[in-house]
Amino acid sequence: MFWEFIQEYEKQLNTVWSAIILAAFLLLRVRLTSIVFRILLKISRNAWNGFFTQLRVSFERPLQLLIAVIGIYVAVYVCPYLNETNALFNHVVRSSVIFSVGWGLYNLSSSSSVLFSKINKKYNIKIDNILIPFFSRALRLIIVAISISVIAQEFNYDINGFVAGLGIGGLAFALAAKDALANLFGGIIIITEKPFTIGDWIKTSSVEGTIEDISFRSTKVRTFAQALVTVPNATLSNEAITNWSKMGKRQITFKLTLMYGAKREQLEGVVKDIQVLLKHHDAIHKETILVNVDAYSDNGLEIFLYFFTNTTDWEEYLKVKQEINLSIMAIIEREKLEIAIPSRKLYVEPDLVKEKQADTLIKQES
Repeated sequence: MFWEFIQEYEKQLNTVWSAIILAAFLLLRVRLTSIVFRILLKISRNAWNGFFTQLRVSFERPLQLLIAVIGIYVAVYVCPYLNETNALFNHVVRSSVIFSVGWGLYNLSSSSSVLFSKINKKYNIKIDNILIPFFSRALRLIIVAISISVIAQEFNYDINGFVAGLGIGGLAFALAAKDALANLFGGIIIITEKPFTIGDWIKTSSVEGTIEDISFRSTKVRTFAQALVTVPNATLSNEAITNWSKMGKRQITFKLTLMYGAKREQLEGVVKDIQVLLKHHDAIHKETILVNVDAYSDNGLEIFLYFFTNTTDWEEYLKVKQEINLSIMAIIEREKLEIAIPSRKLYVEPDLVKEKQADTLIKQES
């Protein structure tokens, strides 16, 4: 009788301890998570820098879940009325651990774009910016697939049959998802040929703007009106793409029309001064500079100008263009010439005027 009382007392005491342990793990999981990260930071001797910040943000909540799972397991182990060797319980615990690790890795891969960019800048590995989003999304897809397959195997689910079933239904899937596959292959073409990268200014028959994001299905383009256009990769890969960001120089060409009263010496002076201006201007590309008297037009004498700016930036280009136009205007004023204004002159024969006046007088007399 006494031993039965002692055993019952021990069971009640262990049950209380089990509840205390579970409550302690649940209440202190945030504090325990902070302690774990402090230990890791001391071990690394602050050498992880930005990566440690990403690691902590990615694994903070998954680690809290893992600590809670450990608390539940210890509480069940201590509790005399529960069996920690139960197969279903063990499957759930192990699956929770796998889920926590997969969750943390998924969060870390979501921020891998930032990590790849930092590695690019620090170590000069030269990973193209267009590949970084694809690496990040592919990594997340792999982590999700591995996590689901491991958890499925934990519950004794045969994933080989599932994979075989995918193979049998592959044709039907391909037919049903042909548009999605076309966009996927379009994304692969964009990656391999690299007609543009993130941040480039492009123009196609359907959109013009700056590349903001590239995914497996589509490419996001920010227009100059600040609208966000999502273009399917299949469409974009089949269009002619003009990448303005790849320009080495920017073209300026126009015709300057002067009035017919200009003398030959004045025209020669204007052409020569404009050539000197363009050849000695720091912002003008020196390879191709054409300034010639081109034609006798209806309005005046046309001077053809064709040259390039060194900058491709739109704002800088406009500033250079303005400087050149004002300088050309100063040259024209110095030569005392005038820019022709589109106009028409009507010449009337004197005899025709007299006849009209006579007809008018006859009509008035009658």
